[in-house]
Amino acid sequence: SIEAIGFGLPGQIDYKEGVVKNLPNIPGWVNVPLAKIIEDEFKIPTKLDNDVRCAALGELNFGAGKGCDNLICITIGTGIGSGIILNGKLIRGASNAAGEIGHIKMSMNEGPLCGCGDYGCFEAYASGPAIVTMAKEYISGGKSAKYKEMAQDGAITPYFVAQAALAGDAVSIQIFKQMGKIIGVGLSSVINLLNPEKVIIGGGVADAGEILLEPIRQTIKDRAMPIQANTVKIVPAQLANTAGVIGASLLVNS
Repeated sequence: SIEAIGFGLPGQIDYKEGVVKNLPNIPGWVNVPLAKIIEDEFKIPTKLDNDVRCAALGELNFGAGKGCDNLICITIGTGIGSGIILNGKLIRGASNAAGEIGHIKMSMNEGPLCGCGDYGCFEAYASGPAIVTMAKEYISGGKSAKYKEMAQDGAITPYFVAQAALAGDAVSIQIFKQMGKIIGVGLSSVINLLNPEKVIIGGGVADAGEILLEPIRQTIKDRAMPIQANTVKIVPAQLANTAGVIGASLLVNS
């Protein structure tokens, strides 16, 4: 007996109306009334939200965020998404679009092109595609790297770079240290603004573990304001790929 259906989707979602407004990295999903489509088909209540807001709900209730009132959950993969919990409540904003940390501007000038169509966004500097770009630049500069061997004739991926880093490859470790610094700079602004107890980091890129997390922590210590920096803990997500599914199951009551 299924009582409700919940969806987490990677983009801007109108939670109240059940409409997918825009998925920046998945073309064609613009103003899609997905909740109505599913309710018409299955005749049961359906709720939608951003996938990382769902992950934040999952981690808050059953994962790394248990016991917290103020936290930020980010996932680092194709892009950088986030869910924000303040005073125990999920923040959605005036038009259900709050939490787009990945689109904080990191440059006064143009910077790299982002999937949203603008330039200089946080995720354009520090997501999976940014890792691949940096990895290719090292190779084109004549560096020898284990991820090139792992990819063989295939494409270089963040997974290969992460696995090479975990195996001790110096170039791969340097890439993740640089990514960690960039992510730390972006998060420092958010930490200064919101003063969370925890920042929970998940997503495919975060599978590199401490190789990524430690430079993030150090950069926040160096760059965030002291009170906020001394309060926050940077921790890995506990629920892995199930966080969004668990959170989506909670939407009907959130």
